[in-house]
Amino acid sequence: MTPPTAAAAAAVSDVTMRFRGHTALDRVSTTIEADGITGLLGRNGAGKTTLMQLLTGHRVPTSGRVEVFGARPYENDDVLQQLCFIKEGQRYPDHFRVGDALGYASTVFPCWDAELAASLLRDFDLPGKRPIKKLSRGMNSAVGIIIGLASRAPLTLFDEPYLGLDAVARQLFYDRLLSDYAQHPRAIVLSTHLIEEIAPLLERVLLIDRGRVLLDADAESLRGTALTVTGPAAQVSAFAGRHELLHTETLGGHSRAVVRLRDGADVDDVAAAGLAAEPTNLQQLVVAMSLRTSTADPAAPTRLEEVSR
Repeated sequence: MTPPTAAAAAAVSDVTMRFRGHTALDRVSTTIEADGITGLLGRNGAGKTTLMQLLTGHRVPTSGRVEVFGARPYENDDVLQQLCFIKEGQRYPDHFRVGDALGYASTVFPCWDAELAASLLRDFDLPGKRPIKKLSRGMNSAVGIIIGLASRAPLTLFDEPYLGLDAVARQLFYDRLLSDYAQHPRAIVLSTHLIEEIAPLLERVLLIDRGRVLLDADAESLRGTALTVTGPAAQVSAFAGRHELLHTETLGGHSRAVVRLRDGADVDDVAAAGLAAEPTNLQQLVVAMSLRTSTADPAAPTRLEEVSR
């Protein structure tokens, strides 16, 4: 089945997922763009892996609807052959060598690129004949990365795929991902706690906390509307009151606040209020929004586009 050319590779509509009384996802609605790199972010236990399991047909939602390439993925071979899900601690048969894993993957994924796989094998300096069970944690992660990239699956999901990799190897992954994505656009979802590292790659950000969507935003728009403002406490409070206050700290009459600007406001508006401003990086924004839900029930999920109207 050829994936449609529509903007969405996957759509999740009002999905709730419960496990023995625990609600892992609570009325989640979102889309994954067909050609885009989405960062799926959130704390441990936020519901990220559960969402990916639903998208890849590993589970059926308690309620709501999940569609991938226009159809439900559960037990749907036409959909599943277009998916590649690389998980933390990926497991392989005990007898598999590195070459066996790649060989098997080549039979599973219709868009498999053997030349890319061989190139990545050299880049990560992986011994093709070594048993996978004897690999270090980082090398095991590299096997998953190679499969994820070389699969060229129309929807590829990486769930903390690079545990154990050093900084050089992680940067190699980012560089090769961007290079191949530029030539072969597809839907890629990255779930990780290394937010600062992946931020430059992302075209969309999906933040989940306690099973609910806190942020579903275009990354470029997000970069222009999330600011940290500083100045006299009264002026910071007055300015933040006109926007969306995410986090504030006050010391000796001086405040520092993380805000998301409303109504088309920009840095000039901050200066006009007598305050200093600096960009809020993605990690700071995620932390501020997640901490806000620790002490209060999160507001209804809101897209950045709705905030900016």
